[in-house]
Amino acid sequence: MFNSLFEQVDSIIVRDPAARNRLEVITCYQGLHAVWLHRVSHFLWNIGLKWIARVLSMFSRFLTGIEIHPGAKIGRRVFLDHGLGIVIGETTDIGDDCTIYQGVTLGGTSLYKGVKRHPTLGKGVVVSAGAKVLGGFTVGDGARIGSNAVVLKEIPPGATAVGIPARILHPDLPQSADSKTKEYFSAYGVTPNVDDPVSMALKGLIDATIEQEAKIAQLEKVIAKLSNSSADATVSSDTKRDLGAIKEWLKE
Repeated sequence: MFNSLFEQVDSIIVRDPAARNRLEVITCYQGLHAVWLHRVSHFLWNIGLKWIARVLSMFSRFLTGIEIHPGAKIGRRVFLDHGLGIVIGETTDIGDDCTIYQGVTLGGTSLYKGVKRHPTLGKGVVVSAGAKVLGGFTVGDGARIGSNAVVLKEIPPGATAVGIPARILHPDLPQSADSKTKEYFSAYGVTPNVDDPVSMALKGLIDATIEQEAKIAQLEKVIAKLSNSSADATVSSDTKRDLGAIKEWLKE
């Protein structure tokens, strides 16, 4: 048991450069306190003491500012960074090594009881500040969700989701579900070298326009040569008329 507790403390030190030592993390990190209290309330929930479990979860919310339903499943080394305002629903399933920042909601959109209403986070997922993940779908291992994103559908492993509603990006970086490795952990889900899909689409339109303008310039040169040779008697009046029409069209 104590090995598991210290394992979680050490994982926080790895992911938070502000954490100086174990004592500071144990005494000052409300996200850690919320997870520890949830372990107890989840145990009580599973053995049928649901009212007591709910009371303990309410006490935890009062103490930490983090609301976790006692029915939610939380894996090992989960880090609720800053923590204030996090809401985790009843059927949420959070995998090992996930990092969740302040203001995140892992919520449900269904009103039916006894069904999977809340999301499942794979291993090593990073959910950034203010993000809303709503629905009973899966966020793949190593995925990242940007700040204030609203995620309404499944995210593939290793992808980054940004925007409202969230759009999927595929980072050109190696992915790892093991957030204990500093090389792959991205604070606040920030992924370098990734373009927004809207900006990529605009870039494609600009490139196509430049290519089209180059082709038009080549066409104008060809027409100019034909116009110069139109003085030749062998060029018919119909050809001259067609060349004139094309030149007028290019000027528009």
